[in-house]
Amino acid sequence: MGLHGHNGRIANPMESIMKRFPFAASLILSALAVFSAAPAWAQQDFDAVKVEISPIRDGVHLLTGRGGNIVASTGTDGTFLIDDQYAPLTDRIRAALATVTDQPVRFVVNTHWHGDHVGGNENLGKAGAVILAHENVRVRMSSEQFMAAFDRTVPASPPAALPVVTFTEGLALHLNGDTMRVVHVSHAHTDGDALVFFEQANVLHMGDTYFNGLYPFIDIDSGGSIDGMIAAVAQGVQLANAETIVVPGHGPLSDRAGLAAYGEMLTGFRNRIADLKASGKSLEEVIAAKPTGEFDAALGGAFIKPEQLVGFIYRSL
Repeated sequence: MGLHGHNGRIANPMESIMKRFPFAASLILSALAVFSAAPAWAQQDFDAVKVEISPIRDGVHLLTGRGGNIVASTGTDGTFLIDDQYAPLTDRIRAALATVTDQPVRFVVNTHWHGDHVGGNENLGKAGAVILAHENVRVRMSSEQFMAAFDRTVPASPPAALPVVTFTEGLALHLNGDTMRVVHVSHAHTDGDALVFFEQANVLHMGDTYFNGLYPFIDIDSGGSIDGMIAAVAQGVQLANAETIVVPGHGPLSDRAGLAAYGEMLTGFRNRIADLKASGKSLEEVIAAKPTGEFDAALGGAFIKPEQLVGFIYRSL
């Protein structure tokens, strides 16, 4: 079913990353803490959240706090952010950036529309940052959205939070001595996902098409699908090489091998669930068959539970 490595053993995406990034365990625990309460976008207490910044490579930095991983490019042309977490954290994000640069945030690219990735848009937009995203991100942020997976209605965003530059297939930004390729991947985590590849630094941000160390949320209500997730991972693998540092939307830093193993896992899940559905099994029967079983202990205890992931895949087939 595509879940085995070359030696016939079950391939575990986390194992590949643990070997390459010794600090991964602590970051995975942080991710589990972030996602232990569902929904992740519910009203939260941000008082205790600490935003931390760490170098990735060549002026590219990782910022973690609560919500999706932020990547920042810093240099003489200003600061370029990928995602911006939640509004109450904006000042802490600025303070973290101030430890590595005195340049303002000039550009923000949103990898998709969810609040833990675009919550800081209004603050940064009012301060003069240009916000860019796929056109479907602006469409969804401009109107009320209902997330059936969490039985939650998300109100429309204020005008200052909306992307002012939108694209359909992709675009490039030439800043700080690097070229940032922004590539749309369709119907993956949502219908407006973007990957961002730093050509010179060789850093790839996958957005929420990649959850590292925990099961992914596939937002069916926003046009997401398992086939699109698998295709997005394949696109990321194609963009990357053995030296690429891969940033997931959630979880610790990864690499091309870890991303490929994650895609192999998702493909195996898709194939198993498709076979069961084609045989006439109901969703409840497919859940009972535990098609994700060998990964549930390692990956299924956080934000998305095994039965939820099976439901996402079943419904999107």
